[in-house]
Amino acid sequence: MTRFTTSDLSRKSGDIIAEALRHPVTITQRNKPRLVMLSIEDYRRLTERGDSRKAGTLSSIDQGLLNEIETAVADYEQDGDDR
Repeated sequence: MTRFTTSDLSRKSGDIIAEALRHPVTITQRNKPRLVMLSIEDYRRLTERGDSRKAGTLSSIDQGLLNEIETAVADYEQDGDDR
């Protein structure tokens, strides 16, 4: 990934934008990565993937799956007692 400093932003903005349209660009400040500049197409591709995980509670879990989990925990606890 190409790197530019925050001071380059004011001096080389056209070059940085042209580079960011080709591939993501890292912007550093005091030699530490601080920002990433990327094309709108890259940004949309990243944000559309999204996290499809969902949070739930024990009351919302499928009863069959809950039974399997409880059995696995009991087996694990029993194996630990045998040590």
